[in-house]
Amino acid sequence: MPSTNPRPRLIGAVLAAALGPAALLLAPAHPASAATGRYEAESATLSSATTASNHAGFSGSGFVDYTNTTGGYVQWSVDAAAAGSATLTLRYANGTSADRSMDISVNGTVVAAARSFPGTGSWDTWATATLTVPLKAGANTVRATATTASGGPNTDYLEVTPQSGSGPGAMAAAPYEYLGWGSPQKPTDVMAATGAKWFTLAFILSDGSCNPKWDGSRALAGGTDEAAINSIRAAGGDVVVSVGGWSGNKLGEKCASATALAGAYQKVINAYHLKALDIDIEDTEFSNATVRQRVVDALKLVKSANPGIVTYVTMGTTPTGPDATGKDLIKRGAAAGLGNDGWVVMPFDFGGHSGSMGQASVGALEGLKAAVKSAYGYSDDAAYRHIGVSSMNGKTDEAGESVTTGDFRTILSYAQQHHIARYSFWSVNRDRACGSGTDADACSGVPQSPYEFTKIVVQYQG
Repeated sequence: MPSTNPRPRLIGAVLAAALGPAALLLAPAHPASAATGRYEAESATLSSATTASNHAGFSGSGFVDYTNTTGGYVQWSVDAAAAGSATLTLRYANGTSADRSMDISVNGTVVAAARSFPGTGSWDTWATATLTVPLKAGANTVRATATTASGGPNTDYLEVTPQSGSGPGAMAAAPYEYLGWGSPQKPTDVMAATGAKWFTLAFILSDGSCNPKWDGSRALAGGTDEAAINSIRAAGGDVVVSVGGWSGNKLGEKCASATALAGAYQKVINAYHLKALDIDIEDTEFSNATVRQRVVDALKLVKSANPGIVTYVTMGTTPTGPDATGKDLIKRGAAAGLGNDGWVVMPFDFGGHSGSMGQASVGALEGLKAAVKSAYGYSDDAAYRHIGVSSMNGKTDEAGESVTTGDFRTILSYAQQHHIARYSFWSVNRDRACGSGTDADACSGVPQSPYEFTKIVVQYQG
């Protein structure tokens, strides 16, 4: 995109969804009413098992070490907002070559007998195992019981994702709108015309210090941005707030530590009582390894302090998936135990590709899925559910590159097939044909009817 466009030139950009308070502000690891969330093993009920912290890469304050005996268990108390199926993701390490199988039971009933937990290569290498189970409304117990004389694997956490509605729901389709330029439409007008319920509002930047403001200059409270959010919610919708973008001062660089960065993210979360945060990590924030690690560590603090909050990390991509820098970011997330909800790529500004932009986008998403699966040890299904896409409608920043409504439908079909975490695009501002006096920041540059791209994206419901 033009250098004046806050959305990136994406070939390498990365979004780190970071929400966060300072470490001293951390809330309990799992509240009594969490419908979705992470439950640390060290906070669970234990039998013939003990807490430990002598291996690297764990989440929270430690992990559980089964004490080499059959029948030892970790039991979590899980609250579900409604009855239905849920995906359980159990993070573990097994430094032996032998399978340390466990029985997984829900509310006293074994739902997976002798579930396999094979070796992970070392005790510092973590993997995940997933299964779908029934939960009742209200209180549930989930128990992982060792079935071998060697005990179970080291256990880091249990992550619970309700599957009622088969996916992330309306939040998954939240197109970007930029209220700072591009003749932004009133969000409520967009809602009335398209049926959109969620928007991703961009961008939160540094005001020159470790302090968040809209575009680095507009206060969080009392201005037009807050008024827009209030109007969206009054009309039955909600927002994801995006931190970063291509231009301006980045919080990841201006905050000197992960704790300080988490605190800056937390100011945004608190200001709007957010359910979801998007970190659009690009340019110098993306290319600096120290800053990438800082963003990951800040996000981990945020996830601990805000149980149930949804985080997205968005980055640029090649037609075959994230480049080396993007893969490094994902690996850092996995190594830190960051349970990020969606690793998201922006499949445009390729600098060359084969086939249609829809086909190239699918290729980029397949490469992303492979990178996330490899880093986290997810199953194919779990990996798909942890990736997302943020496209661009019409003409992109790349000469001769254009994304059509047909390409958007190709992406929609892929998203519906694999239940990905997110389908968004840049931007609502551009979702109209160009006319006299308009420019690339306010129109798509291709023939279209009003909101034609948005109407495709909002069909995705997870």
